[in-house]
Amino acid sequence: MTALHSNLQAESHHVIRLEGTGQTAVETGRNRLSITVLVFAFVFAVLCGRLIELGVLRTSPAHAYVASAAHKSINRANITDRRGNVMATDLTTQSLFADARKVINVKYTVRQLTALFPELDPDDLTERLTSGKADIWLRRHLTPTQQYAINELGIPGLGFKRESRRVYPQGRTAPHIVGLVDLDNNGTAGIEKQFDDRLTGKGNRDLILSIDLRVQHVLEQELFDAMTTFKAIGATGVVLDANTGEVIAMSSLPDYDPNAPLAHGMERWFNRATLGLYEMGSTFKIFNTAIALDTGTVTLRSGYDARKPIKIGRFTIRDFHGKRRWLSVPEIFQYSSNIGSAKMALEFGAKTQKAYLKALGLIDPLNVELPEVGKPKFPARWGNVHTMTISYGHGIAVSPLQLTAAVASVVNGGFKIEPTLIRQATPPARVRVLSETTSAQMRALMRLVVEKGTGRKADVAAYPVIGKTGTADKPGRGGYSERRLISSFVGAFPAKQPKYVVLVMLDEPKGNKQTYGYATGGWVAAPTLSRIVERIGPLLGLMPDLPQKRPGADISVASFN
Repeated sequence: MTALHSNLQAESHHVIRLEGTGQTAVETGRNRLSITVLVFAFVFAVLCGRLIELGVLRTSPAHAYVASAAHKSINRANITDRRGNVMATDLTTQSLFADARKVINVKYTVRQLTALFPELDPDDLTERLTSGKADIWLRRHLTPTQQYAINELGIPGLGFKRESRRVYPQGRTAPHIVGLVDLDNNGTAGIEKQFDDRLTGKGNRDLILSIDLRVQHVLEQELFDAMTTFKAIGATGVVLDANTGEVIAMSSLPDYDPNAPLAHGMERWFNRATLGLYEMGSTFKIFNTAIALDTGTVTLRSGYDARKPIKIGRFTIRDFHGKRRWLSVPEIFQYSSNIGSAKMALEFGAKTQKAYLKALGLIDPLNVELPEVGKPKFPARWGNVHTMTISYGHGIAVSPLQLTAAVASVVNGGFKIEPTLIRQATPPARVRVLSETTSAQMRALMRLVVEKGTGRKADVAAYPVIGKTGTADKPGRGGYSERRLISSFVGAFPAKQPKYVVLVMLDEPKGNKQTYGYATGGWVAAPTLSRIVERIGPLLGLMPDLPQKRPGADISVASFN
């Protein structure tokens, strides 16, 4: 019994030891598993934090510049026309960079990249990839196809950085107005430059222009057709609200695509409408006649002897198609007599002429929301000779938009117009520069030009036009050239109460069979304006002048006699 009891006790102690050992092993396993889980959780948390840092915050020094540039460009507001059509917006793109420290095979990398991007210089690329620098731009704003092709190469040391690229959905429509940005989305021209702070500021909103893209398309199409037909080196056009000063359309040709601004050369960036300065010829007779009437120097019953040219020293002032007789003030305007205009200007004098032209905005630089604005050119010593030549648009050079705004001031009742490219929520302040009577008389005279004078090809049956032709010889090193012309027509419609002023200007047009060889404003610019008015009238919501209403649309000079 004693031996049996001892054996049982020994076995019992052995079992107890085995059970204790098993429990210890299980506890040890649990502890190790817990530690492993904690380690994995910690590593996962670190990885998540790093991913958030790289993908969202991008706070590392290597990404500091990119983050700043991307933040600015992403926040760049849209530019739209007056009806909400987008003219400029941002798209997110990827740009290629390299960390030269991680590029293993430079020769292979250079060979592959130059195959994808032939514009990259192999020697320059080799030099940069062996520089040891960590952040090297290789190609900005990749297409998705290009990014995919680079990913397929699997080359160590290459990476992508997110940026924003400015795109222009309307392409070559109104590029001189909208402007350009550089690779870092900083405005460099046009509205983009003028409103760079506004477009990139906090809480920015879409910038709404005064432009109506429908009218802009019509203007550009007709100008291009005219430039092509008459083989001109350039063309300019403006459609301006005569009462608010809002620029509804403005074009400068030849133009360019802001999405690929270097494709046709930087010379196309030149904005003829605001930066270009031209002697605008007989369109200036609008201002000359308005000054004479407003000062009381003449009435519509007055007249001047236009039988012989005027000789002053080595200068001779003559008429293009002279009547060689005494001309009344309406006839001087109707037949565009230089002789009559010059004599009219001498009566009110240089001081008065300069003061009125300044009030009309033709002496100071144009006040419009573009950085590309030309400074008018006029004589430093404004004597009698200059007074006479300026009366018919020679000896003074202004921009086409400047001229259009001044004409609007003449025909809208006599109120100063400051042109603007921004849609106006409220009417501008009205400052009178001419009397209502003078404005009404000028509308009558401008209608006379279209009905019976040099501007007959500008008229539109549905929307009667008033206006004035202009043809000026271009100045050069050897003086004025009769073969190089600036031909224009500036008009307004509807004739009785003008709401819009339209300018068409062709630079060095050539006559053809249809114009009998003539390239003057009446032959090349006037019919172009007619087609523009006919097409944009309905777009602007203007009711056509029906036949039964037509007599009331005409303006009679006789009513002012």
